[in-house]
Amino acid sequence: MKKYVDGVLVDLTAKEIAEFNQRLDEAPSEFDMALEDLRVNRNRLLKETDYFALSDQTLSDNMRTYRQELRDLTNGLTTVEDVEDVVLPAKP
Repeated sequence: MKKYVDGVLVDLTAKEIAEFNQRLDEAPSEFDMALEDLRVNRNRLLKETDYFALSDQTLSDNMRTYRQELRDLTNGLTTVEDVEDVVLPAKP
């Protein structure tokens, strides 16, 4: 592996290679990134309906079910394919 230093291509040191490999090992997996994208989308949908759950509002059974289905979306997902196959519930 090489890097540029002051315009000159030089070899990485063993320590630099080890640090690079460690960063690769610590990088989120494709599954982790897919799950995070799903969670961001789910959280946005929940936020859009938060006002229904305020103490001065009566939460309908349909809305309660919808919000619970959103919270349960990530349960049991173990592969990228599982995440990609998730179907978001329809908002009542």
